[in-house]
Amino acid sequence: MCYLDLVIQSITEGTINEWKKKVGDYVKADETITIIDTDKVSVDINSKVSGGLSKIFADVGDVVLVDAPLCEIDTSVEPPEDICKTKEEVGESKNNENNYTFNQLNRDIKDEAHIKDEVSKNEKDIFVKDPICFGNDYESINERTERRVRMLPIRKRIAERLKESQNTCALLTTFNECDMSKAMLLRSELNDIFQKKYSCKLGFVSLFMYASTLALKKMPNVNAYIENDEIVYKNYIDISVAVATPNGLTVPVIRNCQNKNLPQLELALSDLATKARSNKLSIDDFSGGTFTISNGGVFGSMLSTPIINMPQSAILGMHTIKNRPVVVNNEIVIRPIMYLALTYDHRLLDGREAVQFLCAIRDYIENPNLMLIDC
Repeated sequence: MCYLDLVIQSITEGTINEWKKKVGDYVKADETITIIDTDKVSVDINSKVSGGLSKIFADVGDVVLVDAPLCEIDTSVEPPEDICKTKEEVGESKNNENNYTFNQLNRDIKDEAHIKDEVSKNEKDIFVKDPICFGNDYESINERTERRVRMLPIRKRIAERLKESQNTCALLTTFNECDMSKAMLLRSELNDIFQKKYSCKLGFVSLFMYASTLALKKMPNVNAYIENDEIVYKNYIDISVAVATPNGLTVPVIRNCQNKNLPQLELALSDLATKARSNKLSIDDFSGGTFTISNGGVFGSMLSTPIINMPQSAILGMHTIKNRPVVVNNEIVIRPIMYLALTYDHRLLDGREAVQFLCAIRDYIENPNLMLIDC
């Protein structure tokens, strides 16, 4: 009997999404047997041994608890002749029991999530490569019908957390506009250098992460949160980056941002993207976080009021960049403008603190040289 050793204690159950094997099939070690949806991610369940799948204990759509058996594999079953017998099998159990009950998660994300930090016309769909689509239900309108679909655990959990945030926090959003001229110039000047030295391009998300980190150092209240009748202050800055996937919103975390410079933040984001594309993000990548950045600009969003990712106390919303007329030195000029939104918990942060924090981020982006002074 194998038991699940969960690091994230908040996950207590999952829903069977799909069985990759059926009873009677031969299963090789490390081969995916089933896919389970949890309230955080979808995970592949891989076999630790080779053998015949003799029993399945849960059907598609069933909810299974942590430590509950999923299936039984008979290790005495020989592989079919069409399977190469000379291939070394990985993960073979050392015990001599003929039957092995499996329920170990490998914590890999099922659906590919592309983390992108540059905004262009061709990137509006970069976050959802294969959006969920059920076909055109409106081709025939002669008959009025309805269809019910089971809500995925991750979608259900998102709904619960959003309502929890609205019901618990005193949500208030403050806005500002940011002239992206110098940030865009900086990126264009450094892109080739970043590409040659770090094999990645400099994106706007990493710039905002760096600016947010410097602002959080100045104003630690924004990095704190309320727990019962206490305020918890953290001496580290872990920034969550909101990412859309076909199954819903996920928020992986870049840890210890206070110790990272701009290239290191960009590399961390690039590594996150690589892990997502190769299905290597683990549940650990989604735990924690002290501040969140959400980039709705990749979808063309002009303005929004993002909802706090509890128990955090603030979230920054980035938006699309548009050329707009602004007044500079008493003259009307055209500048690339991004609207910024900061939603904060008014129970902890006063309006003055929130506005000063957002203005600090804006000032760093509008004058990147300031980040060299305050780093």
